Amino acid sequence: MSQNETPLFTALVNHAKKNPIQFHIPGHKKGQGMDPEFREFIGDNALSIDLINIAPLDDLHSPKGIIKQAQELAAEAFGADHTFFSVQGTSGAIMTMVMTVCGPGDKILVPRNVHKSIMSAIVFSGAIPIFITPEIDKNLGISHGITIDSVEKALRENSDAKGLLVINPTYFGVSADLKKIVELAHSYQIPVLVDEAHGVHIHFHDELPLSAMQAGADMAATSVHKLGGSMTQSSILNVKEGLVSANRVQSIISMLTTTSTSYILLASLDTARKRLATEGYELIDRSIKLADQLRADINEIPFLHCVGKEIIGSPATFDYDPTKLIISVKDLGISGYEVEKWLREKYNIEVELSDLYNILCIITNGDTKHEAGILLQALQELSKEFKHLATSENNHVEVLLPTIPVLALSPREAFYSETEVVAIDESVGRVISEFIMVYPPGIPIFIPGEVITEENIDYIKANMEVGLPVQGPEDPNLQYLRVIK
Repeated sequence: MSQNETPLFTALVNHAKKNPIQFHIPGHKKGQGMDPEFREFIGDNALSIDLINIAPLDDLHSPKGIIKQAQELAAEAFGADHTFFSVQGTSGAIMTMVMTVCGPGDKILVPRNVHKSIMSAIVFSGAIPIFITPEIDKNLGISHGITIDSVEKALRENSDAKGLLVINPTYFGVSADLKKIVELAHSYQIPVLVDEAHGVHIHFHDELPLSAMQAGADMAATSVHKLGGSMTQSSILNVKEGLVSANRVQSIISMLTTTSTSYILLASLDTARKRLATEGYELIDRSIKLADQLRADINEIPFLHCVGKEIIGSPATFDYDPTKLIISVKDLGISGYEVEKWLREKYNIEVELSDLYNILCIITNGDTKHEAGILLQALQELSKEFKHLATSENNHVEVLLPTIPVLALSPREAFYSETEVVAIDESVGRVISEFIMVYPPGIPIFIPGEVITEENIDYIKANMEVGLPVQGPEDPNLQYLRVIK
């Protein structure tokens, strides 16, 4: 088959054109049984392919027809031996990776700045995380990747680990030397699992970091919906045979996937793959040029700094994705969250994320010079409006960062232990049994089993004070935490 074909989407459209009489779910029956206002807004075309796994349309849990063909085309496009479609987002694909290689008591090497889904998979599998400390950027107040030296040390001390998980690229677009990391892990016969949630596009342009499959990784969970043009919640899991079994991957992903799979999401993966494979280079090239120009223009604005190639060069910053605009606002004297709110209220602009010191904007082929111009105009006005709060060059803001707590119990043991609730101010020194994170990016400040520290409680409060979305605990107001009894 050709990469210009869309076997899954085409078959769905042809099936809808036949207009079959449906005595099966979904109960809205091509929209006829649905709220009219919602039906009109969504449109009859979309509702006509909101179908289920009837015989002509194959079955994601045991693909033999059009889904199998679509997955094979995706594997070819991404340089994988096998590709599995996920309607559980990249979180579902990440959990599949971890649970494919790890069982109860197995070690897995992971950076401490992993997404919540990885820690959830560790809880479910019963694996023991061996944390690798990521490199911290004390100027930006963010975590980067893991260094070759830290990976080598972790492998040497834990040669019995069942897997090494790497984030490539990070949420902020920064990559470590993934090819070297893969070679190191494979010298120990340890498979490399890659959280590629923010890197679906990097495979299709040679000016971007190496993709997981290009670097020789064994599995990669990749968000097509984030930057590749498919619908929200649709992702893929790419696999290379050898240290992992594709049959086991199929079994695990099926366990974690709804039996009522969304064909609209699956079709959007099929069409997004086609566009990336046939037009990806040109589309991404345009995005890179637009982002580079916007970055240069932002860096002309007083008190703002948009990170560029200068970030490359430390042991954990081997490469970066220029389509991610990390805009540091700390010298302006306000928080990233305040900038996010200001942009929303003044210019109707929504950013990807904000934290205490930065905002993150992403540029894709869905952006044009028009949108870039509005963002630039908004940031110019922002600088003028808040310049009276700006810090001088000799009075830079001291960046507050969370520490990495001690892991006293395995996350699974802590999660299922007998617990009690204590006031947050009385929790220091106790072992937490729940997650606490700021989302986005969804990197836990605490995970179950870690010893609560005063420094991280202060960090949580600092985020809450500026309005950032601290999530995880049962108590939404974070007055109380659940700890081991």
